[in-house]
Amino acid sequence: MKFPSDSLLQQVRACSLCREFLPLPPKPILQAATPAKILIAGQAPGRVTHERGLPFDDVSGDRLRLWLGVSREQFYDPQLFALVPMGFCYPGTQEKQGRRQGDLPPRPECARQWRQQLLNALPNIQLTLLLGKYAMAWHLAGTEFAKANLAQAVAAWESLWPKLLVLPHPSPRNRLWLKQHPLFEQTLLPLLQQRIAELING
Repeated sequence: MKFPSDSLLQQVRACSLCREFLPLPPKPILQAATPAKILIAGQAPGRVTHERGLPFDDVSGDRLRLWLGVSREQFYDPQLFALVPMGFCYPGTQEKQGRRQGDLPPRPECARQWRQQLLNALPNIQLTLLLGKYAMAWHLAGTEFAKANLAQAVAAWESLWPKLLVLPHPSPRNRLWLKQHPLFEQTLLPLLQQRIAELING
């Protein structure tokens, strides 16, 4: 089954709206199809993703798939998962005193132009997973959690469940956060894996 508007995906993938602000040529990266029941809303592609053209094709992606309890084949099946970050192109890195400080935020033009159109074209989404503060800010706008930080949003999971869940970034650099917030791995991951299995097999 094709996306409800193939032309919409073609327009997004051909977008060069913020070309002048990007360090590399625009290369919008996303995955979507009409039947998808699970939406993963991340930040923006990193440099490796830009080069490979495949989101979460790294150690963080391996951990994310482990958290979800799915195979690589399932994860990259657009009939199952929609991967729609807040920004579709690599935004570049921030530097301070000549040292890399991580990636820049997603370009705001991207969500303004495309996000609602894409979500409107995904009517079967039953679970949205939020990765990062920009995804949280957009998807939780207008709720009591609009200004919540990661720990607060994770702790309040029951108020968002089963339609939404905030996840820490699966980067190995977040080991300390996971150790300090055992609720996530001990309680939320088993529930998340069960819900994912139900949506995939249901």
